[in-house]
Amino acid sequence: MNKAAALLIRHRSVQILLILTIYLMAASFLPMAVHQSFYTISVLIKDLLLWILPLTVGFFIAHAISSFEKRATLFIFVLFLFEAISNTASVWYSYGCAHLAASYLPAIEARSLEDVFSPLWRFPWLKPTWWSADKGTFAGIALGLLSSSKIPGLKAIISKGKGIAESILTRFFSRLIPLFILGFVARMYKTQLLNQMFIHYADLLLWLFLFLAIYLAFLFLLGSGFSISRFFNHVKNLMPAGGVAFSSGCSLSTMPWTIEGASKNMQNPDLAKAVIPATTNIQQIGDCIANTFLCFLIYQQFNGVPPTFSVWLSFSIVFVLARFATAAVLGGAIFVMLPIYESYLGFTPEMIVMILAFNVILDPVITSTNVVANGALCRVFERAWMWVFSRGWLRSSSK
Repeated sequence: MNKAAALLIRHRSVQILLILTIYLMAASFLPMAVHQSFYTISVLIKDLLLWILPLTVGFFIAHAISSFEKRATLFIFVLFLFEAISNTASVWYSYGCAHLAASYLPAIEARSLEDVFSPLWRFPWLKPTWWSADKGTFAGIALGLLSSSKIPGLKAIISKGKGIAESILTRFFSRLIPLFILGFVARMYKTQLLNQMFIHYADLLLWLFLFLAIYLAFLFLLGSGFSISRFFNHVKNLMPAGGVAFSSGCSLSTMPWTIEGASKNMQNPDLAKAVIPATTNIQQIGDCIANTFLCFLIYQQFNGVPPTFSVWLSFSIVFVLARFATAAVLGGAIFVMLPIYESYLGFTPEMIVMILAFNVILDPVITSTNVVANGALCRVFERAWMWVFSRGWLRSSSK
């Protein structure tokens, strides 16, 4: 029993919920300076993240591209393109769904709360506007492509940089997630935004679950060739993986069950052993739909209007590219995404804590959706791969 409790306490979501519960129980007895101290720590963490984000994204993307030549070039290109298309499709599906649900979300009064509740101290230097995630993304792509030109030492530099960035995120920042969230919750508590969040969004979460189920059903139908009997069989084969993901909260540890379930649905079962490991941390449909759905609604609630097409287009491009950058950032991926929400959607501290809070609450649902969708898309990829094969484009690369 003690071992089970220890394992439970190590779960990041449990740690966050425990810390927030203790804080909310004691919040009314704490002086204002304590609340502001919590918020100051969160702001300092966020400012540090904004400074290192371009380098982090750049090294991760460069490393991913430089590693492609280790395998069949055409296979990797098709897989990369397939993942980009599937993630982009889910983001724009979420955009349409959010438009449908947004009419049920009342706008709140847009106001600045810095004069009411502000950090006690901030870094005296500001990050320049040109030092941003998109610059790191394009620099990473260029660096990754250059690595194939056999420049001496370049691959070693990319690998070393990626290792340092990954270590900073996973060994330092990911351990600060509970404290990071606590400061923003303190701000929301003192500015009375917590009540609004739960009152306005409770019903909309049911809409989100419905939209996730519809998208999953479509993926299974697509993979089964719209055969109802195969559809139910494919769903049944991947349900064990979904259950393990729901309880464990980790897509990576669920991989053996995902491979087993996906293999049963495929004509070439061995293909799942190549596709699932390569896509587990990149092709995350649950994350793409849930987070962009919530981003859209939070944006509308705070601004009174939905994000424009041009705003969403630029956001979606960087969001999808960032999914490739977060592939190796286990436990720290959220830190790559938050500055993107701030830079491209103008998220304020209140908006950031809302998306963080929902990620904690919805983590089991999002993770299980990621796993089941990845298994379903493995069969869809096989159909796409067979189509490419039928065109005779693989004759030279398959030798």
